[in-house]
Amino acid sequence: MDSKIDKADFKLEKIESAKRIKDSDELKVGSEIFDKQTLETLYKLSKQSYLDVLNGAISTGKEANVLKGIKDDSTFVAVKIYRIVTSDFKKMQYYIQGDPRFNIRTHNKRQLVNAWVNKEFRNLNRAYKAKVSVPNPITTENNILLLEFIGDSDGNPAQPVRNQKPENSDDFADKVLFELKKFIHDAKLIHGDLSNFNILNYNEYPVIIDVSQSVVLDHPIARELLDRDILNMYKEFNKIKAKISIDEIKEKINYDKIFK
Repeated sequence: MDSKIDKADFKLEKIESAKRIKDSDELKVGSEIFDKQTLETLYKLSKQSYLDVLNGAISTGKEANVLKGIKDDSTFVAVKIYRIVTSDFKKMQYYIQGDPRFNIRTHNKRQLVNAWVNKEFRNLNRAYKAKVSVPNPITTENNILLLEFIGDSDGNPAQPVRNQKPENSDDFADKVLFELKKFIHDAKLIHGDLSNFNILNYNEYPVIIDVSQSVVLDHPIARELLDRDILNMYKEFNKIKAKISIDEIKEKINYDKIFK
């Protein structure tokens, strides 16, 4: 067991009335994720009954780790913790600047990460209210985002399309574009990073995730990001043997009506 994780667990236990972060062989995340403020934020969320136990990693990345949380009632929740040390701050500034919902003028890394997490929460909330197939956002605090766990009742998380190809690729591609159309026209957002990494295959239906970089339609780079998403999805659909052209993708999402 990673002694650094043991140390992080110990710190949390030492806070009065703190609930547990559970050690497990699956919990293979670097110690930099559990800095002092992150531990204090986890404790605060536990006191508010959002979270009882952390029980292993769902996914790990350079900027964030998604962990499986368990609540007091034994239901699961996804806990996304953004790393302060390794986050790409230039990228964050690029996507935040020009967004009318945010007025961020700071070079403080922690403040920028916290704004980035809040951006993802607001984007998810906007998409969820528009009935797009995304995880339901629960709450956010500092560099931590809690959201609906997408998986089965035993705690097995749904896998990205990259790891679990759909049984019927053409049908799945149509479902992705149906959800993408709502994401754009109803939620008024452009994803900006669509790929088989950022779409879950949940019982043969797509769930769009990782929307922190998503921008509103009147963002200066919105059209550029949309065109990139379309090209990326064309390539990703080809990887799963779905037969669809770029023109067909544009037609299914009503491309010509997006920026009118």
